[in-house]
Amino acid sequence: MEIILKEDINNLGYKDDVIVVKNGYANNYLIPKGIAIHATKSAKKVLAENLKQRAHKEDKLRQDAQAIADKLQNKEIKVGAKTSSKGKIFGSVTNIQLADSINKKGFDIDRKKISIVEKEVKEIGKYNAVIKLHRDVKVELPFEVVSE
Repeated sequence: MEIILKEDINNLGYKDDVIVVKNGYANNYLIPKGIAIHATKSAKKVLAENLKQRAHKEDKLRQDAQAIADKLQNKEIKVGAKTSSKGKIFGSVTNIQLADSINKKGFDIDRKKISIVEKEVKEIGKYNAVIKLHRDVKVELPFEVVSE
C-alpha cells in the first residue's frame, strides 16, 4: 500500500515521503495513529504543492544543518565515565551522555538524532557516532570515552 508519512520514522522514511508498506502495517498502525495517510491522487497533488511552497524553507534548514555539521567536525568530544582500574566502564556510554557532552560544547543536539556506530561502549577508548542533523545532512563524529 502506498502512503504519505506525516512525520519522520526511523528505518522507514522522512516526513512527506511517499513509501510502500504492507497493508496491515498501514491500516492497523500508521494511519490510525495519524503517522501517515493514504497516498491517493488528490493527496499526492496536495503534497506536491506543499513541497513546492516549502522548498525555500527546506533549503535554509539544510544550509543551517550543514553549518552545524561543519562546526562539529572540528570538535573533540570527550565523555567522562566511571571506570574500574582496568578501564571497564560501570554500565555503558549511551547517546544521552554523548548528547550532554556535545551540548556542553555549545551545540543544541537532540539525543534522538545521535546513533553510536559501535553496539556497546563499555571500555575507555575512541568511538564514532553518526548525527542526523537533516534528512540530507549526516555527520560522523569521533568521540573519546575517558575515566572520571
